[in-house]
Amino acid sequence: MLTARPRRNRTSPGIRGLVRETHLSPAHLVLPLFVQEGTRNETPIAAMPGQSRLSIDLIVEKAREALSLGVPAVALFPALPDSLKDPLGTESANASGLLQRTVRALKNALPDLVVITDVALDPYSSDGHDGVVVDGRIDNDRTLPLLARMAVSQAEAGADIVAPSDMMDGRVGFIRKALDEAGYTSVGICSYAVKYASSFYGPFREALDSAPRSGDKKTYQMDPANARECLREIALDEAEGADFLLVKPGLPYADVIRLVRDNSRLPVAAYQVSGEYTMLKLAAERGFLDYDACLLESLVCLRRAGADFIFTYAALDAARLLNRSA
Repeated sequence: MLTARPRRNRTSPGIRGLVRETHLSPAHLVLPLFVQEGTRNETPIAAMPGQSRLSIDLIVEKAREALSLGVPAVALFPALPDSLKDPLGTESANASGLLQRTVRALKNALPDLVVITDVALDPYSSDGHDGVVVDGRIDNDRTLPLLARMAVSQAEAGADIVAPSDMMDGRVGFIRKALDEAGYTSVGICSYAVKYASSFYGPFREALDSAPRSGDKKTYQMDPANARECLREIALDEAEGADFLLVKPGLPYADVIRLVRDNSRLPVAAYQVSGEYTMLKLAAERGFLDYDACLLESLVCLRRAGADFIFTYAALDAARLLNRSA
């Protein structure tokens, strides 16, 4: 006779809810947004169905919708014309630049919104790399003061959290020191501590026209074959003053998210990247997958792996579904 029947804990929605180990709500989501110049200007991104580059006024509207659905934060990525790009990413620290104006508009309109800004040279660089290119190589130490200057400019505009995604060695400490010396001790750092040289970023690079003009990013982003290496990265970033640790991409690296979670006391974020999002969208368009069900399952998987919060282009879709079922 059977005495252990695990199915007894699955017999009804109420019982399944009582024993559910992992919970997902809109409060766990961050909405990435692509900002461009103009007014009432929306440019659909072919590689990311349902996503667009938006002018500042439309960014404010989208962020207001996010807040109304319970999504507390947005992450901003600027799409700049080539005329504003140069080898040193000079535009990145322009107090009147596109990103800085977007931050101010969001904080003026929606003071409770958490605004996260990306710190890396690639959106501003004529070389398309996250660091300064010197004689065909990425010069780590020459890049650090440029990243620090960019972070301070974003903090001056009103950013709540700066998020260095560049993977230069020592950048968290450099940025923390610069922020503190400028008086921005309360501005947090969400470090892309564990960012892989992934093939899943393709649609994002189309959205920002930020692909490298030569070479690749394998000398600074992590090798997809490595997991233990992340422990060294997170230890360094913690020691340098990071407030949050981010793993990117998300679902293909769920094992790494768990490894980070088990070896750090800091909050851990996961980034469901453009390739992950686009695969779900296109498979659903072909009728191969149920987009709603697979979206929520994939986000729950990231939470179960150990993510405290998740960057996802599908944040609004997920929030609507979660609110509907609440």
